[in-house]
Amino acid sequence: MINDKAILVGVDGSNASYKATWWAANYAKHAGLTLQIVCAYSLPSYAAVSFDATYTAMGDDNAAHSDAQEILSKAKAIADEQGVEAATLIVTGDPASVFVELSRNYNLIVIGNRGKGGLAERLLGTTSSSLPAYAYCPIVVVPYTDDDGNLMHLSNTIARVAVGSDESKWGLKALEIAASFAASWGAELDVISAAPQVRGTEGDNAVLDSFKEDLDTRVAPFKEQYPDLDIHTTIVSGSAADALTKASYDHDVVVVGSRGRGGFTGLLLGSTSQTLLQHSVGPVYVVPRKYVEAAESRLDTTPSSPADIEPKPLGDISGVKEVPVAPAEPKVVEEIEQAIDPKRQ
Repeated sequence: MINDKAILVGVDGSNASYKATWWAANYAKHAGLTLQIVCAYSLPSYAAVSFDATYTAMGDDNAAHSDAQEILSKAKAIADEQGVEAATLIVTGDPASVFVELSRNYNLIVIGNRGKGGLAERLLGTTSSSLPAYAYCPIVVVPYTDDDGNLMHLSNTIARVAVGSDESKWGLKALEIAASFAASWGAELDVISAAPQVRGTEGDNAVLDSFKEDLDTRVAPFKEQYPDLDIHTTIVSGSAADALTKASYDHDVVVVGSRGRGGFTGLLLGSTSQTLLQHSVGPVYVVPRKYVEAAESRLDTTPSSPADIEPKPLGDISGVKEVPVAPAEPKVVEEIEQAIDPKRQ
């Protein structure tokens, strides 16, 4: 089951999670990766102390397990429709801690967002337990709707990628991943860096010029590495989170690092993390701290990859089990896809 060529997507039966499955399957097909779908659930704590504890726990587990298999069946059908073979897993227990452990074994984890409660809230709800902050592999968070409840359309192809980058190692890794990601799609790349709020004075203009010069220096190696990649650079004045949220409106993916002091890479561990993850209208590709540190620990002697993280056998991760699922009815899948994206291609 350990496969650094695999993507893991989490589902909970919400349309937001099915939309994440669609994105993950589409990307897996494009990148030549395999897909594994996981459904997580936990039993109510009162089951062990109320009524007949054994009966209640057993009954709840059977029902929850059956529901999880049905959810996985629908998600797998979405992947099958795109020609992507998917394995299905069930996780019992606290999903936040289990997903962190699972992240050791995957190229990418994809989750949906802006559903009410469910998996997204448990994995993204607080800074202290946020999956993007503590995962060992990159995370893609796919929004279901915008702030007004309008469904967001996801294209089969990615044409424009934005990345928030500063001079920290987190910002540099985000830039590296964004360049590779954009090049793989033949997309254009917009590299955005934040500068202090300016008032238009000569001194402030000099600050902007200095930031622009630093940004051009960071980008230069990637222009050389990817000569066919169309790269643009922009310095924005003011809020990093606002700049990236705005970029999500006309870019197919926004890439950002998740650790740093200030700037773009710091925003995902502070209060502004919710600004980007909760208000973005497009997928947000998060490069976590542990992923960057693992690559750094190899002293650049080998290319950065999920193999830089020591994998953990699924048998050593409590509550994880691969399960077979029955095929979902085609009509059910069609109804789900119509609900998550009427404009789907």
